Amino acid sequence: MTTIDKPTATPLRRLYFVRFAFAIVWAALLFLTAKSHLGPIGVVLVVGYPLFDVAAAVVDARSSRAAGLYVNIAISLLAGIGLAIASASGVPAVLRVWGAWAIVAGLVQLIVAVGRRGMGGQWPMILSGGISVLAGANFILGAGAADPSLAAVAGYAVLGGIFFLVSAIRLGRAGDARLRRA
Repeated sequence: MTTIDKPTATPLRRLYFVRFAFAIVWAALLFLTAKSHLGPIGVVLVVGYPLFDVAAAVVDARSSRAAGLYVNIAISLLAGIGLAIASASGVPAVLRVWGAWAIVAGLVQLIVAVGRRGMGGQWPMILSGGISVLAGANFILGAGAADPSLAAVAGYAVLGGIFFLVSAIRLGRAGDARLRRA
């Protein structure tokens, strides 16, 4: 395992707020457009989410050298490609690919967040990573249901967004506490 440099909390905090807002808007759009059928908008949404994750990880990697972020970039790029291909086969295939991505990305998130514990505000990210692993397994199992739906994926994004929001707030408090001690 490589050493993780500590990024400054302010850029990371801003990034977490942006990720929260994106997740909420994305989930609402997915829920409204692609529950059990993938139209063109649904395809753009399911492919766009991991690509946004790539962009966010690139921004994050600029302020830290966490090896897991580079792994996350590669995984999310592969997920975007896999989801584009799976979209042609329908919701069950999308759920399987999304599930595999959620499992692997959740493990990476968990490792990065544990490495960042010292900067504060990372417990929500640790929990989010663990929940992502469990949710990913659930997506894979749910793909075999009689009428699989992407509604759970929208809920997953909302929960992930909430974890980013809580972490951003905690990072602000941890920064404020450090300033008061200085």
